[in-house]
Amino acid sequence: MKTTAILLAAGQGTRMKSDLPKVLHPLAGKPMIWHTMEAIKQSATEKPIVVVGYGADEVINYLGESAQTVLQAEQLGTGHAVMQAESALKGKTDLVIVAMSDMPLMRSETWARLVETQKNNAGAVSMLTVIADDPRGFGRVIRNADGAVESIVEEYVATSEQLQVKELNVGGYCFNAEWLWDALRRIQKNPHKGEYYLTDAIELAARDGLPVQAVVMNDAEETIGINTRAHLAEAEAVMRRRINLQFMLDGVTMIDPASVYIEIGATIGRDTVIMPNTFIHGKTEIGEGAVIGPNSIIRDSKIGNRCKVLSSVMESAVMEDDADVGPFARLRKGAHLGKHVHMGNFGEVKDSYLAEGVKMGHFSYIGNAQIGANTNIGAGTITCNYDGKKKHATEIGANVFLGSDTMLVAPVKLGDGARTGAGSVVTKDVAADTLAVGMPARAVKRSK
Repeated sequence: MKTTAILLAAGQGTRMKSDLPKVLHPLAGKPMIWHTMEAIKQSATEKPIVVVGYGADEVINYLGESAQTVLQAEQLGTGHAVMQAESALKGKTDLVIVAMSDMPLMRSETWARLVETQKNNAGAVSMLTVIADDPRGFGRVIRNADGAVESIVEEYVATSEQLQVKELNVGGYCFNAEWLWDALRRIQKNPHKGEYYLTDAIELAARDGLPVQAVVMNDAEETIGINTRAHLAEAEAVMRRRINLQFMLDGVTMIDPASVYIEIGATIGRDTVIMPNTFIHGKTEIGEGAVIGPNSIIRDSKIGNRCKVLSSVMESAVMEDDADVGPFARLRKGAHLGKHVHMGNFGEVKDSYLAEGVKMGHFSYIGNAQIGANTNIGAGTITCNYDGKKKHATEIGANVFLGSDTMLVAPVKLGDGARTGAGSVVTKDVAADTLAVGMPARAVKRSK
């Protein structure tokens, strides 16, 4: 059966008080519409259609080729929004899933249950409901004496008796496509709001004598919709618990899961320990047996096995196996630490490669440099790589010893085994196995 999802994403989300379209607000590192599309894609067989409106260009630009878009120029309700997809879908699909893009916590298993229910339903529609004490503004599911669903009553028009109903309309549907297009034309404009509500289609199906199947959800957290920043924070907490739980089940230790923030897309190997107040963003890869944190921020970086990152910040950087940094170290874009590299507190590396076994003391800065194996970088050493207009490279060989507070004025090269005295300002190349001292540094003798 051809099954196509329609995602409603045209609303402005005024209560978010933001210039950014609501569906593009991030949740665990991904826009909320991404979560909805990801959850539905296993149940749909065709490319989804996204109904856009406010901020249409931004939403379309984000979606790219992942979805077809149709424009709802006027915000005339959910029923009107679904109608915008008719010309793209009529005669081309058997089932239509309708989802709200501001409900990103819905699981793929839930959508699969809904679609499977409709495949076995002789009626026109199946819908998602939940039993909950907190109605959260949802419409009430009204059933007849036989227990069959006969309508949805929105909260603002519900009677006091109807408000006592605990079964709530979640806002997820699966329709028989052929029936849907005709039903949409029969929906009347709501006299209170002046809009066409998709929820009225449920009553139309019941009047047509077509059974409406209700799939009652077990997890009320899935039904959290986002209309304010407070709702966004609530959903973020739920998503964070899900992510962290899965990592722990896969063999990652978290000392305090509530204080660990991991975005979707990160991978972490077994026996790695994540300490409190650690943030792991983007496409970060962490190997096995590592210790990350506490108080660390990792973004789009690759960390090898048995590495240690103590109270430090990494961005688009690489640490090979058994390297360690911190506390209070910073690896900026292009930093690459080889195996067994040690980088002390308050150090910073950018666009540089430190080969295996390099020891980098505290309060040092290495930029645009290539450092050979087993070199010792004394505390306070700086590569002076920027002359105000251009950045220049520093090349340091293997087994070099740089005295504390050495200034390396790029472009400059130091050969294997070279040494500098404390406080040296190196402006010229230093040959292999040579000691350079002073300001500016001068070669005084062979270092061996």
